[in-house]
Amino acid sequence: MSIQRKLLGVAAGAVGLAAAGTALEVARRNHAIESRRDDVTAPFGTLRSTPRTVITEDGVALHVEVDEVAESPARHRRLSGSGPGPEITVVFAHGYCLNLDCWHFQRGAYRGLVRTVFYDQRSHGRSGRSSHEHATIEQLGRDLKQVLDEVVPEGPVVLVGHSMGGMSVVALAEQFPEVIGDRVVGVGLISTTAGGLDVGRILLPMLPSRLSGRVASRAVRSLGRRHRSVDGLRRVGSAIARVGTDLFAFGDDVPAAYVDFVDEMLSATPFEVVAEFFPSFSSLDKFHIVEVLGRVPTAIICGTEDRLTSLGHSRKLHQRIAGSRLLECEGAGHMVPLERHDQVTAELDQLITAASTRLAGR
Repeated sequence: MSIQRKLLGVAAGAVGLAAAGTALEVARRNHAIESRRDDVTAPFGTLRSTPRTVITEDGVALHVEVDEVAESPARHRRLSGSGPGPEITVVFAHGYCLNLDCWHFQRGAYRGLVRTVFYDQRSHGRSGRSSHEHATIEQLGRDLKQVLDEVVPEGPVVLVGHSMGGMSVVALAEQFPEVIGDRVVGVGLISTTAGGLDVGRILLPMLPSRLSGRVASRAVRSLGRRHRSVDGLRRVGSAIARVGTDLFAFGDDVPAAYVDFVDEMLSATPFEVVAEFFPSFSSLDKFHIVEVLGRVPTAIICGTEDRLTSLGHSRKLHQRIAGSRLLECEGAGHMVPLERHDQVTAELDQLITAASTRLAGR
């Protein structure tokens, strides 16, 4: 029997467990998710602005949205703290298998107060599909530079990246170090790393079994060649997938709407895309790069119960980046921008304020 069939058999068998004795457990967990209070004031995915398109160097169309500052003279400058000065733009880069909507709470908090830019990474959300050879972290760094050049052609920028988005920021710093301290005046790294990932952890919200090391890489390559079958199995096993999302994306019992929102983003990402980007995580080795971020105020944020990019990665970043701040969100998981949105936004407030203060002192 081929490895593809064996792996598909394992995946199908895991889905089949629901009918073979664990259906009650899955149902119980889903019932528990449903019972949680929903505190979302604006429905997820409803914060929109007129879309823009940025064409990358290899021709991929990136979906970009910009929230401009309100024109009211009475606008409350709650972040700068230093009066008039250069207007900062904050650019948000999302993580693996997500899209720009994952910044829902931060977008709502800053709307009208700070110029903010959100974009879907290549092959994610509303952006165009990448070729296989360009599905790399290095290319994501160049994409981010393209977004800066076209959407923020002048003025200071704060970059904020979650998970793979944080890796994109590090890749930009590696390839364009001259922009750090010049155009880029602040950096936020959330639930991310610069290397040393246990790549099997990345698959946990998307596949029903724990894989590690070379086994994970071989499995993803093999399943990637049968991606349509895998996507079909993911749909059939949606109840199990939802529980997996709850367990591995969050640390505490978050409202059901949070779980469903993340699960929908994961489910909307074809497994072919999952497979294309996966090798970049196993080869990621950029901790020697991050010291350049010590030129600017840098905030590092992670949940203490992050099962995907564990807290040790954030602590290592903190050690390598001089003057950085580390916020450890007790009990939170990988999706800390949702789960602890108040804490995350407050820390980003501090970051933007620090960047503004430094600019005023130039």
